[in-house]
Amino acid sequence: MADTVKTLGEIKSSCATDNGGADKYGKEIDRYISVVPSERQLKFSEFEYYNFIHFGINTMNNAEWGNGKEDISKFNPKKLDTDQWCRVLKETGSKGIIFTAKHHDGFCQWNTKYTDHSVMHTPFGKDIVAMLKKSCDKFGLKLGIYLSPWDRHEKTYGTEKYNDYFVSQLTELATNYGEIFCFWFDGACGEGPNGKKQVYDFERYYKVIREKQPQAVISICGPDIRWIGNEGGNVRESEWSVIPGSKAAVETVMEGSQKSESGAKELAEITNVTDDQGSREVISKYRDLIWSPAEADVSVTTGWFYHNNLYYLFRKKRSAKRLADIYFNTVGGNASLLLNVPPNKDGLIDEREIKTLRKFTKLIKEPFEKEITDFEISSVSAKGEKTQSKNDTIFFENDDFALKLKFSKKEEIRTFAISEDIRFSQRTEKFEIWAKKNGVYKLVSKNTVIGTKKIIRLEKAIVTDEAAFVFKQTRNNPAIKAVKCYK
Repeated sequence: MADTVKTLGEIKSSCATDNGGADKYGKEIDRYISVVPSERQLKFSEFEYYNFIHFGINTMNNAEWGNGKEDISKFNPKKLDTDQWCRVLKETGSKGIIFTAKHHDGFCQWNTKYTDHSVMHTPFGKDIVAMLKKSCDKFGLKLGIYLSPWDRHEKTYGTEKYNDYFVSQLTELATNYGEIFCFWFDGACGEGPNGKKQVYDFERYYKVIREKQPQAVISICGPDIRWIGNEGGNVRESEWSVIPGSKAAVETVMEGSQKSESGAKELAEITNVTDDQGSREVISKYRDLIWSPAEADVSVTTGWFYHNNLYYLFRKKRSAKRLADIYFNTVGGNASLLLNVPPNKDGLIDEREIKTLRKFTKLIKEPFEKEITDFEISSVSAKGEKTQSKNDTIFFENDDFALKLKFSKKEEIRTFAISEDIRFSQRTEKFEIWAKKNGVYKLVSKNTVIGTKKIIRLEKAIVTDEAAFVFKQTRNNPAIKAVKCYK
């Protein structure tokens, strides 16, 4: 088909009648769209962008991985200021912080009664989780907890007693600090101090969280949020939330997770993610479909903990532009972004990271500073057009194939954003954007899935008083929550 047409009807008549050659209705399609988010997943989808904070005994040792034998008397960040963390991250648009309450080294940063290998037995001697919770509440951020199942210090690791130990500590964190929005478990599983590996009782861990924090999501090695599959912020062109359960299973996550410090570096440098998670070619082969939204975790540098050496300062520092591109590809590609910002040895977010974050914040805000709101929106079918409300979900009828945006005057548009109402699943497989100029419509963008949000940044701005989203392939009829345009 040509990239120029006189009417939207020409698009319908020439190439949109067969739904891209795929079934649009039927029992199998009904099965796909019956998979929807839970209430906690739906609430979590509003977060979009939030922060990791990796901090602990590794910070003091300029290390990425501890071995559990560290001298914790070195832990004394004299300027530690959790208010500063929250103030800086709030300014970047963050909605929450996930804190490394315990990393693989087993050092615990809260007032736990189950081990002396904790912050309470250091010169610092204060409960950092409690401090951070107070600061999060002050600055309007949510607090999440990273609790590493792998523990290279605890002597019971590798036995069933360790599951008791882990559950006891998890219960402390889920009980003593108010509302927690996320519990984050990675899939790392190596040897403990006795040379044994642990069989994690994840179902038992989940039960504690569901009882103590029923609104919290359980991420990565958990049933609510799925790991993107690398630690470099790289996403798929088509990121699906409806996927086979086996692709988000704990065993699958653990197989792809960190197994060594060198392996962790490799995960941070993966540049291609090709594994198809949720196309109809994939999910048609599975009966165990689940709603599993993707999360990309990435650090301001490729180190998770703060470092002050040449390798991390120069060779491996991520630019603000690179981080902004990751933001647009994740938040604007049906995934959430968990950006790690590690405090330094003094317990402060370093000025070098603050400068990067400020540049990053400017870059991600710029495309959305000038929203165009004066337009009428209509659903288009072969029979005609029907005016729609921009404030309500737009439910397509069987013959609808496009949304037309009629602006009050000619506008220069650089960015579009569109969201599906995911309460009704993820339905769009392919869509295009067309814009009218000199009496004809021209194709300006081809896209695949939508989901929670799709951000389309045009290489060249268009000047038009009429644009259209044309849906080329869908699972049943689209349900569109919002359409936004920006100069």
